[in-house]
Parts: sequence; structure tokens; C-alpha cells
Amino acid sequence: MTEVSEILMSVLSTIRVPRPGDRVHKDECAFSFASPESDGGLYVCMNSFLGFGSKYVERHHAKTGQRAYLHITRTRKTQEDDNNSGSGDPPKKKPTRLAIGIEGGFDVEQEQYDEEVKVVLFPDRQEVTPDDLASMPDVVRERVSLSMTGLQAADSVSHTLQVQQWDGEVRQESKHAAELKQLDNGVKIPPCGWKCEVCDLQENLWMNLTDGKVFCGRRYFDGSGGNNHALLHYQQTGYPLAVKLGTITPDGADVYSYDEDDMVLDFKLPEHLSHFGIDMMTMEKTERTMTELEIAVNQRVGEWEVIQESGTTLRPLWGPGLTGMKNLGNSCYLNSVMQVLFTIPDFQTKYVSIIDKIFNEAPSDPTQDFKTQVAKLGYGLLSGEYSKPFLQENTEIDSAHGDQVGIAPRMFKALVGRGHPEFSTNRQQDAQEFLLHFINMVERNCRSGMNPSEAFRFLVEEKIVCQQSQKAKYTQRVDYIVQLPVPMDQATNMEELQEAERRREEVESSGAPPSAAPRAQIPFGACLAALSEPETLTDFWSSAVQAKTTATKTTRFASFPDHLVIQIKKFTFGLDWVPKKLDVSIDVPDTLDLSALLAMGQQPGEELLPEVAPPPLMTPDVEVKGILGFHGNEEDDSLYSPLLSPVLDDSTVSQLCEMGFPLEACRKAVYYTGNTGIDAAMNWVMGHMEDHDFSAPLVLAGSSSAPGTTPTESLPEEHLATIVSMGFSRDQATRALRATVRHVTLSLLTRVIQKYLMQGPDTKSILYPFRMQPNCYNGFTSV
Repeated sequence: MTEVSEILMSVLSTIRVPRPGDRVHKDECAFSFASPESDGGLYVCMNSFLGFGSKYVERHHAKTGQRAYLHITRTRKTQEDDNNSGSGDPPKKKPTRLAIGIEGGFDVEQEQYDEEVKVVLFPDRQEVTPDDLASMPDVVRERVSLSMTGLQAADSVSHTLQVQQWDGEVRQESKHAAELKQLDNGVKIPPCGWKCEVCDLQENLWMNLTDGKVFCGRRYFDGSGGNNHALLHYQQTGYPLAVKLGTITPDGADVYSYDEDDMVLDFKLPEHLSHFGIDMMTMEKTERTMTELEIAVNQRVGEWEVIQESGTTLRPLWGPGLTGMKNLGNSCYLNSVMQVLFTIPDFQTKYVSIIDKIFNEAPSDPTQDFKTQVAKLGYGLLSGEYSKPFLQENTEIDSAHGDQVGIAPRMFKALVGRGHPEFSTNRQQDAQEFLLHFINMVERNCRSGMNPSEAFRFLVEEKIVCQQSQKAKYTQRVDYIVQLPVPMDQATNMEELQEAERRREEVESSGAPPSAAPRAQIPFGACLAALSEPETLTDFWSSAVQAKTTATKTTRFASFPDHLVIQIKKFTFGLDWVPKKLDVSIDVPDTLDLSALLAMGQQPGEELLPEVAPPPLMTPDVEVKGILGFHGNEEDDSLYSPLLSPVLDDSTVSQLCEMGFPLEACRKAVYYTGNTGIDAAMNWVMGHMEDHDFSAPLVLAGSSSAPGTTPTESLPEEHLATIVSMGFSRDQATRALRATVRHVTLSLLTRVIQKYLMQGPDTKSILYPFRMQPNCYNGFTSV
């Protein structure tokens, strides 16, 4: 022990005590998915607080010279009475918000493992237990004990991120609670034995707090849950509040406001329940709350029960290339994209084939290195090291049942989502948007050497033909995904759909519960044909005739990628701008013939449109007012110059921005094409994308304002009021206007906000409103 004591004394300066703000990686290896629960446990560097599995700790010691590591091993406790899973037993304290590990949220269970810690000294792996420290010099015992205790007490990086990502909003008081009308109809609800008054369902039941009627809840995505009778009752009566039976306890219950479309608090709930004979103080919880259900779904370790096909037993597979990924809370979009990407040889070659070289060249903090973390994920998916059954103690492996060990990509998710207002959260996300975001990151990190995203890159050729002169213009752009429209009028079961719609209207008029609607059957060839259909442009500015005329635009492949990514555009907007998902079935053939979509280029004898731009739009000095906040304000318009504030077609600017082009480039395109429409502006963009000042602010001749300079402005109160009326806070409105008023008019900002509010459930923030494409800058920042 004297030798060990001397070694500790010699390395005492490299042993640190964690301070607030230090990143402690004690749940996951920086180079693998090893954890304290894995064979060999986890070694945490007592200087950098990085974690390493037994396979990689020697590498870190050799590279850094660090000798002292805290070795953490955890073994799962024996659960004598595991009756909490799915039983609906109440939690230790009733949660009031969709959050984990914070006040009002769900507790993170820590007591399910027995943990053992000790210090291991390299290279000889000499072990020092907490009991061994008692016989060592005071200075050694104090420093090492403090470091060990600090590491054990510190929140790990993964835990901190989990808490941040699950920090949901506190439920608000319902506006109906104070003056809720309750009918004196003599209804009294028994303490048990409830069932839906329409379909006799005995679970997921909601009692309307106005008339005491008991109905089943909404139908879930998988067909379970209920038959929507509580919702139908609200639609027929307008009675807004309902309480979920089975969740009533002395602490409260689940209350939903149909009018406010949210879970709410009812501070008069005891009084409202008592009206129908329910004594809150005697009620016991028999069903999981809505918050528990959502947490359970998103925190479920295995997704086996979800993917089981009805009436079919699926057999699990094990081995290389068959590794499962754990859901980290709505991370299915990330899991599915990365599973697919690492079936592509280019990504395997770039990140997995040379993984030792990548790890050897990793920086001092590999957890923050993009290449290292992508290689780690790729190896985890392909190696088969984590594609084996999870073996409980004293049990035998059953190859036909049981969960995989699998991998939980916490470190990877945190890195690729860092700084992104959506992918850094646990909200529902779109796989296509994440794919483009990830490709963007790959492009930035592969400026030299092989770029695996080139496997998806292809050229799109757009041909515009002026119908008056029959002259053509060709432009090309880079893309990574083909978005196919869904022609609903091409459904092969059109008669069945029409009959179902007729029956639905009859059912709605009679008040009976709706039946399941048939799914539209759309041939894949019809989607391809819709992509290739010529588009008519009615306001095309033709350089041949120097005037607006009609033109046709066709889109073709100028080149094909090695791997074609296809997105079916199953979402559309109604007349009320509410997004709707098309319920369609599309059978994709094993072989695609895209020869008909190959671009042919300029044809023999075909004349091209002259490269002549329309005259620039000059704004009359008298009629035009400047953009407030750009060159002046209502009190002081001395900095206003009409040449600096041209009247631009907001709708055209907005359309270009939606395509992913920089905002200033869009403004220039509309200005220099004389407000002649989207096609002329798009042509200008395509012709000037390589300009060095393509994204620079629009500064016209005679301007005295340098790019990027803005006089101090006061924000007009009516502009703030407009944004606040949409549901944003005053602070959000102020930051939004200050961030954008130099570049856009309020009408454009308002229309963009209104449109993109409809694209997600979170109406409290605007996050990346424009679709990002690789190599394109997003014109708006987070509001």
C-alpha cells in the first residue's frame, strides 16, 4: 500500500475535484457505448472527467499520461416486486409538468443499481478502494476522497441534457374554471365501474364537468385509446372541460380543455367534482395520467411491442449490421436516418473502415468532435458488439425473445443537435429535415478528403420556355432529395373513397361515431409523372420580348446520384393554412426506371433567351415611405432615402426564402428583376449564386449606409402589438423585430410567422421557418 500511496502522491496534482460547470462523462465512453453497466465498467479520468470503456482507457493513458481513473461498475438490483411497469401505480409525488428530474416533474430513479467505485492507477491497474484511503497520508486521503465524492455526486452530461430536453411547460389555469357552468341534472357518478355511455369502453374515460356525461377519449395513433366520443360530445354541446376518471386523487387529476386544446389546471376541481357526487379526498388513482403515458412512450427502452404486426410473431435478429438504437424521447427520426446512412458504403468507408485512425487523431475532448462521434455511432451499428440479447442475471439467452443491448446515441444526439433550436430538444422532428441538417454538417466537416454525402448529390435541370418567342432558358441546381407530390386524383380505388366520403357525411349528420376510412391507393408511377408535368408560369418576364408573358417550366435530372432519397409529400395545407396529413398507401417498386426524367439539354435548333435583365425597379421619391427601423423611425425619418428602400414584392421574397436562399439575395433578386415574379427572380438567383456578394445586404448606388450598419431604432408599438397578438411574449416580439426589421417589411414577417405557426404544435416560438438545404444559409434566426 506504501507504493500505491507514493504513486497517488506523485499524481495528486492531476486529480481534480469537479466544480460547477464541469462536464462529467460518467455514463458513456467517449469512443464506444460502454457504460458502468457494461462488462468491465467505465473509467472516468480524474482530471478531464472523460469516460472510457476498458477497451479505450489504455489508449487515453498512453496519449495523455493520466494515471488516476475512477472505475465505476453498476449491477442491476434484484426486483422482488416489480409491479410498477404499466400498472398505473401512482408516482411518489404527482407531476405537474412534462419534465424529468426537476421540481414539478418526474423523479429520475437512481436506486435500481448497486454501484461500486474505486480508483485505478495505470499502467499497472493498481486498485484503491475508499477503505484503502483511510491508511494513507492526510493530503492524499483528502484530495482523492473529495474527487471521488464529487464525481459520484455530480450530474453526468447525459443526465443534464435529459433534464433540459424534457423540461416541459407548466400547465396553465383554464379560463373556464372560475365561471364553469354545471347543470343541475341530478347526475351522480359512482366511485368505480365507469364505462362510456356510447360504446361501453371501460378505460381512458373522461367525465364532462358541465353535465357529468362519461365518454371515451381520443383514438391513439395505433388504433387504441378510445373512440373519440368525449370529443364528439364537446363538438355537439360546446361544454369545454373534462376530467380523466381514474386519475383523480386528493392531489388533483387530469383536466383537459377542448376549447383551449390543452391539458389545464382547474383550481375549483374539488367543487366541480363534488357537484356530481365525487369526493376527491377518497379517490385513488387507477389509470396512468396523460403525462405518465407520454413519458412512458418516449422513455420506453424497447420498441418491440410497437413494431409487432397484428397477428404476427416477429423473430428478433442479432449480429453485425443488426444493432438496435434506443429511443431517447422522440429520437426515432434520428435513429431511422442514421440506420439508413450506415448501410451506404460511402459512409462506412469514411467513418468505420478507418475508425482507429479517426480515434488516434481525435482531439483532447473527443465528445465534441464530429468525426469521432459519427465513427463511434457507425461502428456501434455495424460491429455487432451491441447486437446481442440483454442477459439478466441467472437467466439463459433466448434467441427468439428479449431486448437487444442496443445503443443509446446520447452523446451523438447532443453533438449534432447543439445550438439547433429543434434538434437539441426532445420534441417531435421530421426525418427529412434532420437528414438535410446532418448532410450540412458532413459537408462542413469534409471540406478536404472524401465527402460521403456526395452519394446523394445530383443536379436538377429546369427548362423554361417562353411561349411567345419559343426561346428557352436552362438552369441547374444541386439537390439531395427528390420530393414527390401525391396526386390524389390518381387513386386506383377512387370509387371506394367517394363512397366512404358519402357515408362519412351521413354519419356526421346523424351524430353516430365515425368508422375507419379506407386509405387511398396511389401508384408510384403517378407520383413520378406528377413531378415531370410541365408547370405553367403566367407572369414570366421574357428577355426575348422584354415583357411579361406565359412560359412553361419542366424539371428533369441533369445527373443521377448513387443513392436516390425520395420524400413523399404527404403533408398539405388546407384553405385555413392548417397542415393536413394525406392518408395514402404508395407501393414503391423494387426497380425504378427514371430514363424519362433525364434532362436532354439544349436541343438542335433551339434558341436561348437573351441574357438581358429587366430594368431595375426605381421607387418614386414622393409616393414611397421608407421602412421604419431600417433608415429611421416615425419621429425621425432623416436617414430615409427612397433609393435605399425599394418597394419589393413580399410574396416573391417569401417564396424564395422558403427555398432556402439567403434573405438578402432574395431581396436583390426581386429588386433587379423589377418585381416581375418568382420565375424571373429565381433565374436571377441561379445566375448569381457564385457571386462573392451573393448574400451581402442590398446596398444601391448612392447609398451612404455601409452594409451591416443600422441606426438605433425605436420599435413602433403597433408592430409589437401585431406580433404579441399572435401569442408571443413582448420580449420575443422585440427580439424578432430587432433581428429582422433591417431586412424585411413587417407584412412579410407577419405572413411568415402566421404561415409557420401552423407547422407544429409549439406555437410559442418560431424555429427555422425556412427549409434549410446544404450550402444554403438560413435567412431567419430563432425568435
